[in-house]
Amino acid sequence: MKRHSFPAGLFGALIVLAGLPLQPLEGLPVMVKKAKADDSGKAGRAPSMPMARDPAVAVAEEYEAARRKGTWEALELFIARHGDDPLAEQARAGLKRLPR
Repeated sequence: MKRHSFPAGLFGALIVLAGLPLQPLEGLPVMVKKAKADDSGKAGRAPSMPMARDPAVAVAEEYEAARRKGTWEALELFIARHGDDPLAEQARAGLKRLPR
């Protein structure tokens, strides 16, 4: 036996053993096998995305948060983000009532 044949043989054995989980005895890769196990025979349905939030509701919630905070910074930030929204007028009126 050569001096360097053992490390080369060990390296080859490690490569063979490392590849075993990818190719089980049935011949299918593990991921295909798992995918088939998850398939219950029903027609597959694509995962659905949740419905998008109504932008008007999101703006109203942001206004309420700024109003509850009651600071110049919060109301000015709301106006900067939503200057065209009707609630921006209420935010501007709120700014007039706040002391500087």
